[in-house]
Amino acid sequence: MPSEAMRVLVIENYSGTDVGEMAATFAERGVTLDIVQAFNGTSLPAAPDDHDGMIVLGGDQNALDDSGSPYFPSLLELMRAFDTARRPVLGICLGAQLLARAHGGGNIVGQALEFGFVPVTPTAAGRDDPLTALIAPDVPVFEWHIDTFTLPPGATHLATSAAYENQAYSVGAVSYGAQFHFEVGRTLAERWSTAHSGYLDAKRPGWRPQIAKELEQYEAGARAFCAAFTDRWIDLVADAHIMRNA
Repeated sequence: MPSEAMRVLVIENYSGTDVGEMAATFAERGVTLDIVQAFNGTSLPAAPDDHDGMIVLGGDQNALDDSGSPYFPSLLELMRAFDTARRPVLGICLGAQLLARAHGGGNIVGQALEFGFVPVTPTAAGRDDPLTALIAPDVPVFEWHIDTFTLPPGATHLATSAAYENQAYSVGAVSYGAQFHFEVGRTLAERWSTAHSGYLDAKRPGWRPQIAKELEQYEAGARAFCAAFTDRWIDLVADAHIMRNA
C-alpha cells in the first residue's frame, strides 16, 4: 500500500501534546493524520475501519483516571479493536500505559520522576525487533513520567532503562508501547518544561541547566532516531495493510 494513501488516527490526551518530531516523517511519507483531541471532548471513532493505524500520545493524567478522562474505557476498547483488525497501534508514554491496561497489564502510579534525555537499552528480543532494533543506548531519548506498568500477558519486553524496567514492548498482533518520548525535540521539551516549570522546580531542582545542556548534546541524535523509528513504524502499517488484504 502506498504510504500516501494511508490514514493514521492520532489520539491527543493533553493540551500541547502532539506528534512532535514525528510530523516531518509523516509528511515526507505522505501519510494523513486524523487528530482527535479526546481531552477536549472530541468523540472517538466507533471502529478502526477508516484508519490503517493508531497512535495514542502522552498526557499529564494517569492511565487509571477514568473519572478525569471518561473516554478512557472507550479508548481501551478502540485500541483492542485496532489490534484485532491488524491495524497497528503505537502507544507513547501514557499511551503505552493505556495499551498495557487495554491488554490486561497493570498500572503503577506515582513512582520516581524520570526526566530528561535518558539512555534506553533494547533487550535481547528488542535487538531482533524491527522497531526497537533501532534503539542505541548512546543516543538518549526524552523521558517525563512518574507512572509505569506491568507487561500484559503475552507481551514481549523490548527495552529498558536504569530507572524503569519496562520502556518498550509489543503485544497482541500489531501493537507497540514506548514509555519514552521519542517524538520529543526542542519544541516539545521547552513547551512542556515551561508549562510545568513549578512542578519541575519542586521535583527536580536544577532542571533548567540540565535540560538546556541535554538539548545541546542529544537533540540531534534524538531527532534522527525519531525519524528512523517513525519511518519504520509506517512500514509496519503498510505491511499490515498488505497482509490484511492478501
